[in-house]
Amino acid sequence: MSPDEYCQNKAAQSGSSFYYAFLFLPPERRRAITALYAFCREVDDVVDEVHEESVARMKLVWWRTQVADLYEGRAHHPVMQALAPHVKTFDLPQDELLAIIDGMEMDLDQVRYQSWSELERYCWHAASVVGLLSARIFGQTQTQTSDYAQKLGLAFQLTNIIRDVGDDARRGRIYLPQEDLDRFGVSPHELLDQQHSDRFEALMAFQTERAQELYRQAMRALPAVDRRAQRPGLLMAAIYHALLVEIANDRWHVLEQRISLTPIRKFWLAWKTWVSGGRNLQRKLSR
Repeated sequence: MSPDEYCQNKAAQSGSSFYYAFLFLPPERRRAITALYAFCREVDDVVDEVHEESVARMKLVWWRTQVADLYEGRAHHPVMQALAPHVKTFDLPQDELLAIIDGMEMDLDQVRYQSWSELERYCWHAASVVGLLSARIFGQTQTQTSDYAQKLGLAFQLTNIIRDVGDDARRGRIYLPQEDLDRFGVSPHELLDQQHSDRFEALMAFQTERAQELYRQAMRALPAVDRRAQRPGLLMAAIYHALLVEIANDRWHVLEQRISLTPIRKFWLAWKTWVSGGRNLQRKLSR
């Protein structure tokens, strides 16, 4: 199996919405974004699948050495070998790849967040920096597009947090800021015990509006001249935003189940956004 095939399999097996964005790209950009996504999956799996904290930390240290070797021309792991040809082509900074690992390490250091500013910092490492790297691969030409990519990453991550409240609680993690739980009178044990209530719905409506505002800010920041190149990100925005709406329409019953979109619906949203050039979606989500 070649390094590119290894990354392709990693992406396809994940079932992520990101995979649909890859399908419409020209070959070189598709290989680059698939390699980046495979890197993200590898380091994320360290935290999610390695149950011994000390072992997980050692594995993340090992991945830091792999990043260093990549930029010194000594890529060893198949993911890094697949990423190597694209580092210079798309100007992918070493510190941004390391920032992704920092985000994974934050999951080992912290399982509760006191404020939105604390959570926002985590979301930047977990998603916004991936948005910055992706925007370059897609063909960014304007500096303002970085603002779009960062805000969109925050919106994606907060959407994930809203979707995964129940799953995360069962793993001992509560990402919703404590200040927000206090504001709506929801205690952490209610999340751990899957207690759905009107207070919980009000809390989740608040988080959903925060995510909606991040989508609005992202769409307003995207320069028209870069919209066509950034269509892969807009495809993901169409899918993630539809998921957010689906969760809200279901009254945020996320404590006992994981709400998701069908693969057919994801593909339809991706195709429709690609064909329209993302113009309609940007207009819709900007309002």
